[in-house]
Amino acid sequence: MTPLSRVLLVATAFLTPLTALHPAHSAHGCTSSVPYTAGEGGYASYRIPATVLTVPHLRRHLHLHRGETTGGTVLAFAEGRRDGAGDTGDIDVVLRRSVDGGCTWGAMTVVAAGQGDTRGNPAPVVDPRTGAVVLVTSSNSGTVTEDQIMRGKITPEQGRRVFVQRSWDDGGHFTAPHEITAEVKRPGWRWYATGPGHALALTHGPHAGRLLVPADHSAAPPAGSHDTGREARYYGAHALYSDDDGRTWHLGFVDDTYDGAANANETGAAQLPDGRLYISSRDQNGSSPGNRLDGYSSDGGTTLDRPLAVQSTLDDVPVTQGSVLQLRGPAAPLLFSGPSVPTVRRAMALWSSTDGGATFTKALTLSARRAAYSDLVQLDQDTVGILYETGMTGAYETIEFRRLRLP
Repeated sequence: MTPLSRVLLVATAFLTPLTALHPAHSAHGCTSSVPYTAGEGGYASYRIPATVLTVPHLRRHLHLHRGETTGGTVLAFAEGRRDGAGDTGDIDVVLRRSVDGGCTWGAMTVVAAGQGDTRGNPAPVVDPRTGAVVLVTSSNSGTVTEDQIMRGKITPEQGRRVFVQRSWDDGGHFTAPHEITAEVKRPGWRWYATGPGHALALTHGPHAGRLLVPADHSAAPPAGSHDTGREARYYGAHALYSDDDGRTWHLGFVDDTYDGAANANETGAAQLPDGRLYISSRDQNGSSPGNRLDGYSSDGGTTLDRPLAVQSTLDDVPVTQGSVLQLRGPAAPLLFSGPSVPTVRRAMALWSSTDGGATFTKALTLSARRAAYSDLVQLDQDTVGILYETGMTGAYETIEFRRLRLP
């Protein structure tokens, strides 16, 4: 069996690991597609994928039967980088939409234009109460780097800022970016990054309806320290949330140990069947063994149950972003996606957890090619999609969308 023909099988009756089976064919016969290719569409590179499925809606066209429904639209967000694959410069948030489950894609649109500045880290979520797509992004001046920001060598106007946008037509149009930096960024924080990857809508428990965006930041060194702020101890994870459909935002949990043992960076979250949130973070060269950190929140992301700690069953993952997704159903597993070679961004893989993230087991490897960032989305009860960076000689040649079967 080749890597391209390996997929997932979920045992729905019992809590068992995922098993490779066969590709998930859509009604159009596809198993994969490539919405973004470096050098096309006016951008030198595309990076930082994020994907969601919009809520199915009623079609009101006269030629359809009254009340006929259609499946949701797959949205594939990315950063369109005009100057190359680097993280700074003229960068837009772009979007392509698919109405056939990720087989074909409509024209690319610019959701948030950099206009010379850096706009990125898309963290989209579909509000289940209204059906609106809520997109949170972050930005900074296109003339400064993450290193300069973390060292405090910039003006406030050049620093990291946070914005929210909405779409009520399945991503066809978005409102202009509305700044929420003052609501969700503490004084003294330097770096700030939303997601990247899909955000979370809580669907059950006392905080049902809450929209939660996992994020990360860096703190300034304490007064009197000789540190610059760039040392491997000043990153931390946090969350921002809204209880009114994305109109107002609040700061949730903050991982602020800054001890150097764990150095939490890009962060994702999933809601477990028992209502708790599972938090998964990139460990940015912390002194503890391993490159992944995790933890839990029992109060809807307001606080952490314990400090983030190393997840040793994901030691194969290198220092990079990863995605987590809780499949629907009381006995369904929690999925994690990321590269599977500890020392290089290569071989995108999926892991499965049947114990709420306490342990993970590798389910399949999609390919041996170079690979980096990814995002997971459940397309229907039978299919999961993964949008991920990959290429033959470099990880940022394309962003591919793969469909995987979940019988």
